[in-house]
Amino acid sequence: MKLDEYNKKILATIHKYADISNQELADRVGLSASACFQRKKALQEAGYFFNFHTEMDLDRICEHVLAYVEFYLKSNTAQQRRQFENALQGIPEFMDCLRMSGDVDYISFTCFPNYNALKQMCDSLSDDPNLGINRIVIRPVLERTKWYLGYPLEKLKWID
Repeated sequence: MKLDEYNKKILATIHKYADISNQELADRVGLSASACFQRKKALQEAGYFFNFHTEMDLDRICEHVLAYVEFYLKSNTAQQRRQFENALQGIPEFMDCLRMSGDVDYISFTCFPNYNALKQMCDSLSDDPNLGINRIVIRPVLERTKWYLGYPLEKLKWID
């Protein structure tokens, strides 16, 4: 599927405004509602985007602890990485996990009900010999001064 100017506008718009109506999206990108709907559906089926979500103000909703967790593995083999990555896939509190270059192997953004639950989960992961974790560093978030509001698509070079 080719990313023409209409498809780029659709992706950039729904990325920042996930709850936009089809009619408003069509008006913004300059297409009929029917054509816009078909293009959006085709983009989703082609895997250019795969879900919608709503940002929540957790401070107003529930008690929680946000933290970045750094993982240092004993071995950096493909098999060891797969075992570690598979383990994190099944833990929803680890919301994001990035494989890094440098001395840290992985960094994960987490949300737990409290610090004790975070520590217990990290201890449990560290105690599992199959995961090959050498060291874990927990970095609690003290204050969230800027919210993630989407990728800066308008500043990135699109792939043709």
